[in-house]
Amino acid sequence: MRNVTAYLLMLLCSVLLSPVVAQKTISGRITDAEDGKSLPGASIKAGEVRGTNSDQEGQFNLKNISENITSLDVSFIGYQSVKIEVSTNPMEIKLVKSTFQADEVIINATRVNDKTGMAYTNVTAAAIDKQNLGQDLPILLNFTPSLVSTSDAGGGVGYTGIRIRGSDATRINVTVNGIPYNDAESQGVFWVNMPDFASSMSSIQVQRGVGTSTNGSGAFGATVNINTNAFRQEAYAELNNSFGSFNTFKNTIKLGSGLIKEKFTFDARLSRISSDGYVDRASSELHSYYLSGGYFGKKSFVRVNVFSGNERTYQSWNGVPEAKLKGDREGILGYIGRNGLGEKDADNLLNSGDRTFNSYTYKDEVDNYRQDHYQIVSSHNLSDKWTFNLNGFLVRGLGYYEQYRSQDNYSSYDLPNVVIGNDTLAQTDLIRRRWLDNYFYGSTFSLDFNNFKKLTASIGGGWNKYDGDHYGRIIWARNAGSIETDHQYYYSKGIKKDFNIYGKLYYQFKPKLNAFADFQYRNVSHNIAGTDNDLVQLAYDQSYNFVNPKAGLTYQLSDRSSAYASYSIGNREPNRDDFTSSTAGLFPKSERMQNVEAGFRAQTGKWALSANYYLMSYKNQLVLTGQINDVGNSIRVNVPKSYRTGIELEAATALNKFIKWNVNATFSKNKIDNFTEYVVNYDDGGYNTVNHGKSDISFSPNVIAGSQLTYIIDKNLELALLTKYVGKQFLDNTSTETRKLDAYFTNDIRLSWTIKPTWAKEIVFNLLINNVFNESYESNGYTFGYFAGGALTQENFYFPQAGTNFLVGLNFRF
Repeated sequence: MRNVTAYLLMLLCSVLLSPVVAQKTISGRITDAEDGKSLPGASIKAGEVRGTNSDQEGQFNLKNISENITSLDVSFIGYQSVKIEVSTNPMEIKLVKSTFQADEVIINATRVNDKTGMAYTNVTAAAIDKQNLGQDLPILLNFTPSLVSTSDAGGGVGYTGIRIRGSDATRINVTVNGIPYNDAESQGVFWVNMPDFASSMSSIQVQRGVGTSTNGSGAFGATVNINTNAFRQEAYAELNNSFGSFNTFKNTIKLGSGLIKEKFTFDARLSRISSDGYVDRASSELHSYYLSGGYFGKKSFVRVNVFSGNERTYQSWNGVPEAKLKGDREGILGYIGRNGLGEKDADNLLNSGDRTFNSYTYKDEVDNYRQDHYQIVSSHNLSDKWTFNLNGFLVRGLGYYEQYRSQDNYSSYDLPNVVIGNDTLAQTDLIRRRWLDNYFYGSTFSLDFNNFKKLTASIGGGWNKYDGDHYGRIIWARNAGSIETDHQYYYSKGIKKDFNIYGKLYYQFKPKLNAFADFQYRNVSHNIAGTDNDLVQLAYDQSYNFVNPKAGLTYQLSDRSSAYASYSIGNREPNRDDFTSSTAGLFPKSERMQNVEAGFRAQTGKWALSANYYLMSYKNQLVLTGQINDVGNSIRVNVPKSYRTGIELEAATALNKFIKWNVNATFSKNKIDNFTEYVVNYDDGGYNTVNHGKSDISFSPNVIAGSQLTYIIDKNLELALLTKYVGKQFLDNTSTETRKLDAYFTNDIRLSWTIKPTWAKEIVFNLLINNVFNESYESNGYTFGYFAGGALTQENFYFPQAGTNFLVGLNFRF
């Protein structure tokens, strides 16, 4: 089952060698219904596999289309989408311009298409709905190319994350309706703060590599562009419920008014998700809502979105020690001795489940955080060729994580020792909370031009400001002494401002050659002042000016195939921890990446195929080297040269009217040119250094593959086998075999059954059985080592994922 190469060859050969029978040709022209002008670039889809775009004259031609295809789905940004029956040939399709499609217009400037020369994947709400049974968005995106998902709790609920092309969340730009979502300071994405957001999503585009210019943090691995509820003309109501393993429950209510008086729409969602988690005590209690109201004028559109997420998640951040994972009792006892575990912690380690161990036992060892979002998005049709989009937003975040600490020093909290009688106490048990209290606000805009001939262009950008307080409080101590109630022992403030402006254009030089150009200027300033949680004084005031050019060419080889290439430069500033953990001699520099993408797309008969080559070459990439600062915290250090290069393959086929197959695979190399490891030596207070030469970048598998094989039993009943392979990943940058995540191969089964009674629009039953072959695997981990007593000790920790588990859902739609 682990022979992924043979497996992929079998899949690709099945797709490529399946019989292709020329059946019929569908051709036609797409025009504006009002003035008859051609609409170049309109999307025409014939079933789920075949599709094309109209050319400069609005013409399209689909050859070798199955006789089973009787209708086309036609869409164009700013026009009403239509599903039209195939009757005459050639077809004359007239689209009606409408402000009702303004949701798509607003995000259009930050999305790419087939003429951008970049790799991307579009994910529809319909595809997400089939698996939206309570797991977080990273798990729902698991089968997109080059993506690896992980879950701290092991069951896909709570703290989850993604890596794309080996790049972690801090290097993945995420926007919601074109508005930045990444945390400004860490540049990370905390999906747990937006539970069940998939239920309010209309589409997602994942751009791999630098991607096109967008708002917010720099994209060094990918861009995830999310669009929320699209226009729905008819009123609707939904009640979605699911339950499954680990006491996982999801309850969602959705309501929509439809179009009122040809001008207004209102949408609402209320969700609750709870789970005990696969890992011991790794529970999640998640609540969220989404409210949206839209106004549609003759030439203007305004939508107000208010959404919020509140999470209370029991911490499972520490993972499982390697000896515990392997059930090695002698190794466990060694770990207990090395780390000085007390009786309670040692008993927990010895007697809990090997794969479900959680080091935390205090009942309120939780992360408790609320995040409220307010958005105003608008689109204004200035003329037949010009559209102006203007958006404003405010994000309010407030919360803490609570920790029980055994025998901590008073001095660590800026407190004097406690004297009781003749005894002086230097340590005590205590409970602390570390708070985040922040505001993030700003605006984005774009001015879009389309002459419906050779030129499409836009000018856009945005400004935002983050204002965040970090502070810690002691809420209880066993021997409190002079500690005041809620004693605040540290406080710091972070102010970050981000401004960017970009210009983009597409130009059709010849009927078959299209050029894309994109130029962005970005200014970032980051000010940090106060005291950090380790009582170190902070005083940082850094600013950066980045120029990020991009250009691409697309050549239409035939009406069914095209080739493309692009070159991009991206820059990215260090995050807050890089500053606060830095030392005088190792102050972080900004990172720079050059990105080359080149590929080929083709489709005919029953299949579609694409291949994309990429090279992401880094200068000064920040990585962990083993070095620590004065208080023992790990620091990331710039390495001069590193790179990621690989090929991404995708294929899709409709073998017949019953069987569909989608498969993707990424084969890559991810290297640091000359990596030096630093190992702390407690015997002499310095480092032992090891030069590893060219080494693998951590958490970067050389092979990632996914398959979705769907059997349509009838039009209302669908069965799918979902397969994922992820190659081995190293826990650090040394390419050491004893510090790695093993390759894993999982299979899920999904069943979807729809019935349409007279009293409801439809009832949908969904069943998802995850990891049906009960594969034991770990999707994340970490490692650290040190010399003491003349010997090297290496501590590896892992995050095990659940074995066979299930989720079942019942959705009522009215």
